[in-house]
Amino acid sequence: MSSTAEHTPRSEHHRRAPSVFAVARDPRLLLREALAGLVVALALIPEAISFSIIAGVDPKVGLFSSFIMAVSIAFLCGRPAMITAATGAVALVIAPVMREHGMDYFIATVLLAGVLQILLAVLGVAKLMRFIPRSVMVGFVNALAILVFSAQLPELIGVPWLVYPLVAAGILIILVMPKITKAVPAPLVSVIAVTAAAVVFSITVPTVGDKGELPSSLPELFVPNVPLTWDTLMIIGPFALGMALVGLMESLMTAKLVDEITDTHSNKTRESWAQGIANLLSGFFGGMGGCAVVGQTMINVKVSGARTRVSTFLAGAFLLLLILVLGDLVAMIPMAALVAVMIMVSVATFDWHSVTPATLRRLPKSETFVMLATVAGVLATHNLAVGVIIGVIVAAVMFVRRVAHFVSVERSITGEGEHAIARYTVTGELFFASSNDLTTMFAYTADPARIEIDMTHSHIWDASSVASLDAIETKYARLGKTVELTGMNDATRSFHGRLSGELSPDA
Repeated sequence: MSSTAEHTPRSEHHRRAPSVFAVARDPRLLLREALAGLVVALALIPEAISFSIIAGVDPKVGLFSSFIMAVSIAFLCGRPAMITAATGAVALVIAPVMREHGMDYFIATVLLAGVLQILLAVLGVAKLMRFIPRSVMVGFVNALAILVFSAQLPELIGVPWLVYPLVAAGILIILVMPKITKAVPAPLVSVIAVTAAAVVFSITVPTVGDKGELPSSLPELFVPNVPLTWDTLMIIGPFALGMALVGLMESLMTAKLVDEITDTHSNKTRESWAQGIANLLSGFFGGMGGCAVVGQTMINVKVSGARTRVSTFLAGAFLLLLILVLGDLVAMIPMAALVAVMIMVSVATFDWHSVTPATLRRLPKSETFVMLATVAGVLATHNLAVGVIIGVIVAAVMFVRRVAHFVSVERSITGEGEHAIARYTVTGELFFASSNDLTTMFAYTADPARIEIDMTHSHIWDASSVASLDAIETKYARLGKTVELTGMNDATRSFHGRLSGELSPDA
């Protein structure tokens, strides 16, 4: 007999996001998605240029990559409202290829990374997301907020003093605007108002145009001129694998974050292969590839309220329009306007509840330690994927350490004289951490000639546990005593029977 819940589709447990067709039929929703996409496009420009500089390529490489990936991921059914574009994490991984081998090998690396992401999707790598605990997720979010904020510091240090009132004005507008109306995203109003003030009053401050020259033509098809040899694979392979893993991990973590914010479900396997195809398309048009951009995704979802792929597509479309048609106007936008937006994004992203004294007192210290380890890992490496891996490893170690103490052994003696039997009842899960101390829980010399070990309330998970039970039997055998194992479930009996006696060097 099965319950109704078992047959309930997973999507029914989540809120349904509006479909693309529903948005197209509703002017209010369409306006919301369009304005959100415009805000994201404005925020993408300086970051795409900065990431291009990190990778050692022309600014147009990062800008075109962001356009192609945002548009393609929308058509490939990526996570609704999540923004995919050029990113710093990917740029850091593949920068050495550009520096040491040139543009052709650089693009070949991006293409191979896209192929690897598709293969990883087919192999089901997205299912590994279930092993990421909440404490790591909280650490990921908090580290992201800190990284977003720290990325704005170069725009606030060693700059004209007028930058500070402009940033303050931008933040004030973002805070006040939602109280007046939510029809227009507050970040867009802030950017327009700060830009207008800078132009009208002729305020000389750093602008988007100072970051680099904007392109004036469409991207062209680019086929890398590299020999298809083993040597080429040895050069680009390690970097492509690193890019594929970092890109997938950051994208899947961002998708999971958006799931929680919007209370909607997304298909992580589909997201994985969509990221791979988007990277292939980016590479074939001379782009540097990328993955989900967490900061801009938070602008889109949390600040602007977007919920569909329409905003993702329009972010890419507006990005191309802004850099090709309105490049001169975009170049006039003060960096202070975008800094104000990103500061508010970092404030909204940080999980303030996780660091309140009441929460820290209530949570187990191990949970807090895992969260802090994740944050420290991200900040030390400036790589969200590496920080998550560190957090998961720490969480696993803490979990094993805690579970290792859940095994107990109770001893009782029945009968007298030659009929006496020592009965041991083992309770708990036996694996490498918990079974190490198992051999110390028996009174070998004091026990009678017959020993019974009851495994009814226990389960054997690995070879270490079998080896421990073999060691117990061996110790008793040396004393001329016999051991009988009882109460094993079918899986434990089969596993133990297959390995018992085969694990010692003399077997």
